[in-house]
Amino acid sequence: MTHKITLIPGDGIGPEVTQATVRILEATGIKFEWEQFAAGAEAFEKYHEYIPKELTESIERTRVGLKGPVTTPIGGGFASINVQLRKQFELYANFRPIKNLPHIPTRYPGVDLFIVRENTEGLYSGIEHEVVPGVVESLKIITEKASTRIAKFAFEYARKNKRKKIHAIHKANIMKLSDGLFLRCSRNVSKDYPEITYGEHIVDNTCMQLVMNPYQYDILVMENLYGDIISDLCSAFVGGLGFVPGANFGDQCAIFEAVHGSAPDIAGKDIANPTAVLRSALLMLDHLGEYEASARITTALEEVYRTKEKLTRDVGGSSGTSKIADSVIEAMQSDYKPQPASQASTA
Repeated sequence: MTHKITLIPGDGIGPEVTQATVRILEATGIKFEWEQFAAGAEAFEKYHEYIPKELTESIERTRVGLKGPVTTPIGGGFASINVQLRKQFELYANFRPIKNLPHIPTRYPGVDLFIVRENTEGLYSGIEHEVVPGVVESLKIITEKASTRIAKFAFEYARKNKRKKIHAIHKANIMKLSDGLFLRCSRNVSKDYPEITYGEHIVDNTCMQLVMNPYQYDILVMENLYGDIISDLCSAFVGGLGFVPGANFGDQCAIFEAVHGSAPDIAGKDIANPTAVLRSALLMLDHLGEYEASARITTALEEVYRTKEKLTRDVGGSSGTSKIADSVIEAMQSDYKPQPASQASTA
């Protein structure tokens, strides 16, 4: 079987880290057919569109995308490509596992968290306008449909993967209507999953609790903006955004992406760390049902991370982007045996 995948390399270090990831994926022996497209500023230069029609048609056709980082201008310029793609394809569930890798020194070894973030509404959607000069209004839209949908996604994932606890994160003590609706929907969904412990924490207290003891949490489900902030906070438990994968699921398609920036200052130098894109691609393999290949790469990546010299400079090694890909492929082809992988899909 050949998997057709829409590939969006991105800009900055994006093309380097996605190419390294593609080489590792192809080394599994799985057949891929890559449909590659630019997005953002590069696409605008070529097509006068930030998300070209051809890219949209490709995702509609393949239903699976792998995406590198795309630069988003701050305080002006074009809207976030990430947000536009999520809205365009109704990718309502953002999914970020937070798990440690060997050799990365952190204050919290053995973290095993999952952030489930509603992806289509809330303040993060960027619905805002200038009322009068000097006065800007941003709208926070929360709906029963989206809140129920994301809660069901979280509980279904927990059930399929035998997770035991879910916390809904909110600020309903202040935003009683919007966050209150989100909580009511989460509570209603939780009644259908009696085997899973359900709890609720206020978002600011959650941040404090995470820093004090992240092990008390299992799965956290929340609206868009809270998810953006908390998922970045949690990435620090495992070394930062350069090690955290990301996935966006909808009913019709899914896009897997690195959540770090495009780092234009080191682009083209073959020193960027491809780990976040690679771990995102592992989520993609699971989504495609390629569990054995995902397990093989995971085992190989962890083996590479046990040897400091094989790592990139950001984690104290001396390898470059292409070299760490070579090391992972070499480890895959050695006698290392993969650990059993879960057969449950995240979608």
